[in-house]
Amino acid sequence: MEIRSTNKWIKHTAISLIAAALLAGCSSSQGQSTNASGQPNQADSSAGGEQGGEFTYALATSPDTLDAGASGFAVSHRVFRNIFDSLVFQAKDGTFQPWLASSWTKSEDGKEYTFKLRKDVKFQDGTAFNAAAVKANFDHIFAGGRGQSRSLLGTFSSAEVVDEHTIKIILSEPFEPLLSGLSSAFLGISSPKAFEQYKDQYGKHPVGSGPFKFVSWTENDQIVLERNPDYNWGPPGANNKGPSQLSKITFKIIPEEATRIGSVQSGQALAAEAVPPQLITSLQNDPNITVDQSITNGTAFSLYINTKSEPWSELKARQAVQLAVDVDTIVRTLYLGTYERAWSALTPGILGYDSSLENKLKPDIAKANQLLDELGWKLGTDGIREKDGKKLVLRYLDGSPNREKRNDIAAIVQQQLKQIGIQVNLNITKDTNTPITNGEYDIFGNSQVKADPDILRNLFRSDRVFTKGGTNWSNIAEPEIDQLLDQGAKESDPQKRKEIYEEIQRYMIDNAIILPIYVFPYTVAHSKKVEGLQFDLLGYPLFYDVTIHQ
Repeated sequence: MEIRSTNKWIKHTAISLIAAALLAGCSSSQGQSTNASGQPNQADSSAGGEQGGEFTYALATSPDTLDAGASGFAVSHRVFRNIFDSLVFQAKDGTFQPWLASSWTKSEDGKEYTFKLRKDVKFQDGTAFNAAAVKANFDHIFAGGRGQSRSLLGTFSSAEVVDEHTIKIILSEPFEPLLSGLSSAFLGISSPKAFEQYKDQYGKHPVGSGPFKFVSWTENDQIVLERNPDYNWGPPGANNKGPSQLSKITFKIIPEEATRIGSVQSGQALAAEAVPPQLITSLQNDPNITVDQSITNGTAFSLYINTKSEPWSELKARQAVQLAVDVDTIVRTLYLGTYERAWSALTPGILGYDSSLENKLKPDIAKANQLLDELGWKLGTDGIREKDGKKLVLRYLDGSPNREKRNDIAAIVQQQLKQIGIQVNLNITKDTNTPITNGEYDIFGNSQVKADPDILRNLFRSDRVFTKGGTNWSNIAEPEIDQLLDQGAKESDPQKRKEIYEEIQRYMIDNAIILPIYVFPYTVAHSKKVEGLQFDLLGYPLFYDVTIHQ
């Protein structure tokens, strides 16, 4: 078996537990995966790729919709990128390059972006791509009011058609992450004709300008796409620029892990996502399988402590939890060296990640006990601390099913905190929204994907609490943090932005607001017949350059 990593920071000592064949330090550029020699995989049609090949890819879950402007699911994004193109392209180094937009300018006050658009692009239904089409997409997003797209547009106020191939985006306040958002498939451009034709059923009939056209979607079974023969405007990060060599992509929806990975081993699928750690090991000796990994950028999976819930509003109580949870043991036990431990709210591949936090926290049971003693929590005869006749209870909320072994994390934390006299009550449920809205939790774990550190604004700004449509699960409300988050969104100097987000990350650790646990590596198992699989800055797979070799 060959295992490949697209990120330099994944340490050899962790990955060597998976396969002795891995070379440490393999990296990629512009989303390319690398082979065991550290050389980028190429999708060169002269290398023997099968023209007209059919590519079957097994998904772990089903998209919510195929309307890019209305979806909030990461799995939907993996399908979107094949159907839709974006105005700009964000490279692995974070820089932006032209795609559907041939160029752009930003006003001095940072409130207006003017985009010149390509004149040679058509949607898959024959509709011309132009400024009116782009404006129709923004109108569609704000009429629907759902999904990731609105948050990616930040302070968007309006879009103005300047001429047929020029559009101006007007912001109410400067919003530096705008280009990053516009590069996302959640802001992929749809045909305005299709909006009108399918109306509220558009999510089942998507039409974009991308390399593949939508054919069909059978609920909980499969999604079928076919090659767009007219495609001739591939993104800067791709080796190809014309039509894909693949004639068809079929996304098979297979939630059960063993069945999903087994489909690749049996040849029923050429590739499958979300390879669990325990199955990676079983693939080690399979000469027909390759495993690729790409770190998903955004926030690490972290435990968010509800600072509005007693006694966890007390800094010392939160610090006691922080010192008693042995994250190294959790990651090593559950992920067998295939996941990297997290140290910060942000992932290492994103602007502003604070590497100074690495190795800063270490378990200290004695100190944790001391802090709880100082708060007046005394050990009872049953080993659980008490104060004023009340038990020291922490309500741990987690979703179902056991995604990425998150339920197992909860069980281990329960045992570790029992050592210092905290009773952890687990609530594993499909409906996490209700207890969060009602404030019936003390700790909740989550991760999010985004290519810009502005993702922290929805996690920590005081007006982004869950009851107001945000994801501020810690219920933190600090004017200083609000100010820093707003500055980070407006600041155009990358170094200044970096310093702002480093300060925010340090605050969250110093004040025990979160407990970072792991950084998620998006893992794909595929037949060695498959070449040219790449990953974008988010860590999502790209199929445009894929070829199938016999």
